[in-house]
Amino acid sequence: MTEPRSFEEFWPYYVSQHRNKTSRRLHFIGTSIAMGCVAIAPMYPAALLVAPIAGYGLAWLGHFAFEKNKPATWGGGKAVLWSLRGDLRMWMYMLEGAMENEIAKLDDAAVAAA
Repeated sequence: MTEPRSFEEFWPYYVSQHRNKTSRRLHFIGTSIAMGCVAIAPMYPAALLVAPIAGYGLAWLGHFAFEKNKPATWGGGKAVLWSLRGDLRMWMYMLEGAMENEIAKLDDAAVAAA
């Protein structure tokens, strides 16, 4: 992958690393738990310690056990923030039922390029 210059250029790569439905579900659950932890942190500050463990733990489980790839956050630099942004976009798309369309777009682009 050439170095993306923007999040929109990074997004197709992010989607390509999240093709497995179980992995995406683990990301969704982890992101949901992490957001819940952040939401309750004003009342229970220790919840902020649980947020990254739940979010990253479940996402990394998805990558290692199901995707068989390395999390993009490990790429350093902008990839760290873009991965978090990608997680949030994927979470929203999954909530809306639109993530499967993103996978299909990626597959269509691969066919067109071949």
